[in-house]
Amino acid sequence: MQSALEGIKVIDAGLLVQGPQSAAYLRDLGAQVIKVELPGFGDQSRFLFLSDTDFRSAFYSACNRGKRSMTLDLRTESGSDILKKLIVDTDILISNFKPGTMEEWGLGYESLSEINPKLIWAAGSTFGPLGPDSHREGADLAAQCAGGIVSTTGFDGDDPSPVGVTIADHIGSLNMTIGILTALYHRQTTGRGQKIETSLLGGQTWAQASEITHYLMSGELPGRANFGHPLVRATYRIFETSDGWIGLIAIPLDKFDEFLVAIERTDILLDERFQNHGIQADRGKSSGWDSWFSKELAKTIKKHTTAYWTDLFQRTGVRYAPVNTYEQVSADEGVRANGYIQGMQDGDGETYDAVIPPLRMSETPLNPGKSVPSLGQHTGEILSELGYTEEQTEKLQTERVV
Repeated sequence: MQSALEGIKVIDAGLLVQGPQSAAYLRDLGAQVIKVELPGFGDQSRFLFLSDTDFRSAFYSACNRGKRSMTLDLRTESGSDILKKLIVDTDILISNFKPGTMEEWGLGYESLSEINPKLIWAAGSTFGPLGPDSHREGADLAAQCAGGIVSTTGFDGDDPSPVGVTIADHIGSLNMTIGILTALYHRQTTGRGQKIETSLLGGQTWAQASEITHYLMSGELPGRANFGHPLVRATYRIFETSDGWIGLIAIPLDKFDEFLVAIERTDILLDERFQNHGIQADRGKSSGWDSWFSKELAKTIKKHTTAYWTDLFQRTGVRYAPVNTYEQVSADEGVRANGYIQGMQDGDGETYDAVIPPLRMSETPLNPGKSVPSLGQHTGEILSELGYTEEQTEKLQTERVV
């Protein structure tokens, strides 16, 4: 079956996660992607090694499967000229340098759209293209800090802590991908490409739209997560079991009695604090009901194993989820059945597991990239497609342009 983006050509000049992960999504949707990397160095993510003895990179592998790698120094006039030749029939150019960098190299939207008016020029940054911090370099952690999410994790009284994944980069890549797909749709009716700009900081504010809006409307800071969510209380949180942790995903008010019978805490039904808890609004921080009820549940759930509660909640229709490690996630039957992690085979016949975009499409299914390219693996091939001879390619290599 045809992939959704079959025939679409992408140049990924990005680094680390934000730009490359957006290009990776487009690749798995069927686009052809050329990964442009600095000669002799490559994407910085190549140096985030698995260990001191294993020089593979999970960051590079996760974001660059199925792309063709071309080394090209965009800072040089010859390198810039080669990119401009590639742009002639390219649909999308992705980068995530500091704002103004591509323009300094003569590769800004205005310059490249003169070569190809249909070009979609997508740029990501840390702090956005405008404002006093636009010139600053940064990365995922900078956006987590500046965007406020670090202030919400952890517990009251503890030190702040970042989220344990590159969440700002990931959300930034999704926003970039949405912009690109929207621009492709717009181009169908107008025939013109456009300039797209997004940022890690903007992605963080959008990801926290509800919580920040709570502050804007009330002037009240939501506070820390404290095992759950600061604005969703009582049974929307994780609880410690006798051998791990499990999440309860909120018990509806009309199901409390049934729930308490199931966990053998009918004594709570007779407690004055439970009988008088009333409607949802009365169960806020000020009433103290939330804290008392959560502590009672915590004492009960800690008495049994995660498997015990999983079985009980499954049978009683309670929404739940065990707190899994990555080992458990990778072995989860649902994760495998839905194809979120798939067994793959690269061009050398080596098998491995890969994380795949969580998208199922009935008419245009994903076509996940398989092999992870070595640095500059396809440089000669791509230059040949542009009409360069072997002698010209060797000269460019000698000059360290490619």
